[in-house]
Amino acid sequence: MSPDLLRLDLLVPALMYCALLWWVGRGMSWTAKISIAIVTLVLIVVVVLVERGRH
Repeated sequence: MSPDLLRLDLLVPALMYCALLWWVGRGMSWTAKISIAIVTLVLIVVVVLVERGRH
C-alpha cells in the first residue's frame, strides 16, 4: 500500500475526534453534532493548508 494512502498522522486524530464527538455529543441533537463536525473539519483543512504552505 502506498504511504500516501495510509497516513496515520491524519487517520489517528480523525478517529480520536470521532470518538470524542460521540462521547461528548451523547446529549446533543444531530444538527449540533453535524455543525460541530463541519466547523472542526474546516479548521483541520485550514491548518493543513497553512502547514503545507510553509514547506
